[in-house]
Amino acid sequence: QVQLVESGGGLVQAGGSLRLSCAASGRTFSSYAMGWFRQAPGQEREFVAVINRSGLTTNYADSVKGRFTVSRDNAKNTVYLQMNSLKPEDTAVYYCAAATLFRTTPASYNYWGQGTQVSVSS
Repeated sequence: QVQLVESGGGLVQAGGSLRLSCAASGRTFSSYAMGWFRQAPGQEREFVAVINRSGLTTNYADSVKGRFTVSRDNAKNTVYLQMNSLKPEDTAVYYCAAATLFRTTPASYNYWGQGTQVSVSS
């Protein structure tokens, strides 16, 4: 079992940056692909980014491509989401999640964090 705890959310002006972290418990962190998702009020949870177990392969939603970067440090059991050039439409609760396969759909993920709020003002 994997427990995930996100941190790093907050309020930022449009054009600003934030770095989210997701710390995982357990010795099997490197066995999982790690994804980031977000959910705005009244909307479905949507895919943001995913990184494979080794950290060598990533995939991004078109809406964040070129602005967000996902990375991981398996020695620290942590995955990161660097968010630059933030826009008001990026406002949402951001979740990290662990999956055994490299996927972009929420249903493919076995473990979820509690989420961290990101708010971008215009």
